[in-house]
Amino acid sequence: MRTTIQNAVLILAAVAARAQETPRPALPPLPAAQGVPKPGPATDAPYAPLPILQGGVVVTLFPAGSPFLKMDRIKEPEQYNVSQTVPGRINSIVNIHNPSIEVHTVDRGLNTGAAVILAAGGGHNTLNVGGEAADFVPFFYNYGVNTIILRNRLRRDGYNPQTDEVYDAQQAIRMVRAYAKEWNIDPNKIGIMGFSAGAELAAPSTVLFDDFDKKNSGADDPLAGISSRPDFVGIIYPGPSPFARNRTAPPIPRNVPPAFIVCGGSGDRGHAVWAIEYFSAMLAISVPNIEMHIYGVGRHPGDALPDGSHQTGGLTDRNNTPYGTWQYRFIDWFRDLGFLQKPGVETKAAKDVATFAKQPGR
Repeated sequence: MRTTIQNAVLILAAVAARAQETPRPALPPLPAAQGVPKPGPATDAPYAPLPILQGGVVVTLFPAGSPFLKMDRIKEPEQYNVSQTVPGRINSIVNIHNPSIEVHTVDRGLNTGAAVILAAGGGHNTLNVGGEAADFVPFFYNYGVNTIILRNRLRRDGYNPQTDEVYDAQQAIRMVRAYAKEWNIDPNKIGIMGFSAGAELAAPSTVLFDDFDKKNSGADDPLAGISSRPDFVGIIYPGPSPFARNRTAPPIPRNVPPAFIVCGGSGDRGHAVWAIEYFSAMLAISVPNIEMHIYGVGRHPGDALPDGSHQTGGLTDRNNTPYGTWQYRFIDWFRDLGFLQKPGVETKAAKDVATFAKQPGR
């Protein structure tokens, strides 16, 4: 009996061994990624930017022939830096000579009418639209906030961050306000959020809007009479503002908008100092609704960490530290100031600005 059982076991083992030796059919090859965004082609006309996210409406900021543009470079296509591991994800863009906005609206039932223009960082060398713009479109959508990705020009391509790039941000605010009705946006709930170098565009927009609007009020300007003043501003791990120590600070208008400021602390000391300088200038004259968070644990995006990796920015959780949840502090602030109410409802922010503007200046 044992011999019979042992023989059966041996036979089964042999069959199993032969089965293992039989090669399995090869898996079919994977298809290529579909719907991968690509820059528009070079033509004899000014470059026409294409959306980097599905459903985006792209509008160039300046009309053809505008003195703001370099006519010798206006036809050059943008260049995308695409992720090597995530098909279709655009990490950054360079070679921007026809600046634009890409608008993403939310469903009517969810829409608060609020709109945030996203000015990505990148040291004025690249425009990091992946982590500091595109990722925020679905995040803000959940709160009924419309998003606009700004594609501004860069210093690496010969533009001045304090003039050309700031003009792009100011023109973007005017453009969104001009088309507010078409996009179901409340014209009194339009703001800008800048990251690192992008904050160097957002911060000046809060104090230089009158000058920009006066200089661009000609009869031939289709946006003449439309204000470039933002209704709120987010200043996220910022570069130097107009109130940096080595600059001549401009006067602060009485209708300066409220600001939300965030940065790492000693781990990102230089940017924290710039954040504090902006906050201090506003606090010195008691501007209402200025909120700042300086986190004890936090480094600047791109900085090397002790393990050899690099700190990330935007919405990443930063190794599950409190700094990784700053965006929810922004939503708290945003809700507190009334921006998440229905379109057409006057915000607390607007009421407080109006009250402050009537008070004697300091």
